[in-house]
Amino acid sequence: MQFMADIRLECEACKGKRFKDEVLEVNYNGKNIYEVLELTVDEAIEFFGSAKKLTTPENRLLGKLKCLADVGLGYIHLGQSSSTLSGGEAQRIKLASFLTKGSTAGNILFIFDEPTTGLHFHDINKLLKSFDALIAQGHSIIVIEHNTDVIRCADWVIDLGAEGGDKGGHLIFEGTPEDLKKCKNSYTGEYI
Repeated sequence: MQFMADIRLECEACKGKRFKDEVLEVNYNGKNIYEVLELTVDEAIEFFGSAKKLTTPENRLLGKLKCLADVGLGYIHLGQSSSTLSGGEAQRIKLASFLTKGSTAGNILFIFDEPTTGLHFHDINKLLKSFDALIAQGHSIIVIEHNTDVIRCADWVIDLGAEGGDKGGHLIFEGTPEDLKKCKNSYTGEYI
């Protein structure tokens, strides 16, 4: 029933906090679990980073939170439902999870489809640094992208076109971004 709007009902018992009163009475550094889950990733880094005693679990938590911030997701809430994330945000969460694994994940081929859609240019730079970190760990990356800043940073570009739809799908260029600039048949080359 995708044509109907989503309906959200607030639980009468917990008033939307998702936890019983007994659970909400437990505090860590002055916040209960509901208040912690309402923090953004950036706020959580500050909250857990200011803890007086940084034990091993907190250090691991900070590492995972910093990976989320590094891929430009510092604004999402810890308790945010995955159904509210955009496709690009979901891709970046997966990217962050692999960054926390380091080189123990084996060599993986990552394919990203338009990961910069809707991102501020500062967040695009964070994303590119995350790509560099994956490559440094021995992984390979294929990115389908129209953002010229991302195309300029690529090792190898495959430009399909010349137009879209029935007039597209033909190999226009294959090579480095520097050589793409010289390709007269490429619209992409004109813009980079």
